[in-house]
Amino acid sequence: MGHILWFSCIMLHLLGWDSMAGAQEIRVGTWKTPQTIQPYFYEAFIQPPSRIDVLPFTSPADQKSALLAGSLEMCGTTLVHAIQSASRGQPVVVVAALCNRGSALVVQKDGPVQRIADLRGKRVGYVPGTMHEILLREALSREGISPDKDVQLIRVDFFDMGTALAGGDVDAFLSGEPLPTVAVERGYGRILTYPYYDDSIGTINAGMLVTRASIQERRDLVQRLVLAHARATRHLNAHPDEWLRRASELGTALPVLEKARSNMEPAWDMDDAFVHRVMQLGERMRALGVIDDQPDYSRLLDLSFVAGARRELERVESLRP
Repeated sequence: MGHILWFSCIMLHLLGWDSMAGAQEIRVGTWKTPQTIQPYFYEAFIQPPSRIDVLPFTSPADQKSALLAGSLEMCGTTLVHAIQSASRGQPVVVVAALCNRGSALVVQKDGPVQRIADLRGKRVGYVPGTMHEILLREALSREGISPDKDVQLIRVDFFDMGTALAGGDVDAFLSGEPLPTVAVERGYGRILTYPYYDDSIGTINAGMLVTRASIQERRDLVQRLVLAHARATRHLNAHPDEWLRRASELGTALPVLEKARSNMEPAWDMDDAFVHRVMQLGERMRALGVIDDQPDYSRLLDLSFVAGARRELERVESLRP
């Protein structure tokens, strides 16, 4: 038996399959949420012999740390965290969008808060370093409410938001879907607003992150991952029933996801308008004191990979009868 195994290994080596096997496992990080589910579909859309190993995380910071440590080839990140990381000199690059929308400001169903101005003096749950934090600060500031002085911001893990609101530990929270819709469906929450502002950052939310070293040393791999991301995203948007059915396997009932769908948007493409929104986001972060200086966006955002994916998708479309 040992001779057979030895002979098989020699043949694989002669055929070059050992190096292919070494390239099969590509580790990608993401959140286990409906709007960030695309990596779970990469394997169906990436050129063989690659095999995608998806690692779930609960925070953008943990994903980024794993990326910088070399444990991941690519990962999801909030654009807020990407800007923060780049402003601190960390060698990270956003190579594709991941999702738009997804946020909602939720208050107690029968509570006294009827408008954002009523949050003055209240306790609001949030997760630092997320798009939701910036949208919360933006929403409060537009009403003349200081996020640091006029409300009590309480750090709450995403999956504890509902418990905190239902139990009265917070009066409101700003979080991502499907948690706002879950709060409504379970009868303890009410969506106060979807805090998107077209005159500032709009609906951008998260992106896919790689290291600068990966772009320099494994550019072809990054391009293949971005193409798989684009194909997976297009497939899910074209087949919402399949998207939401697969997302329901992550723990949220399908009827809830169907109600949350209008506030969730898987994404992949980046263009000049996207760059402008990200720069506006960075400016809002600076104005709100989240960062001291804006990063070099020409180094943080690399649109060449989505451009390559766009060309390939157009080429395939042109071949269809």
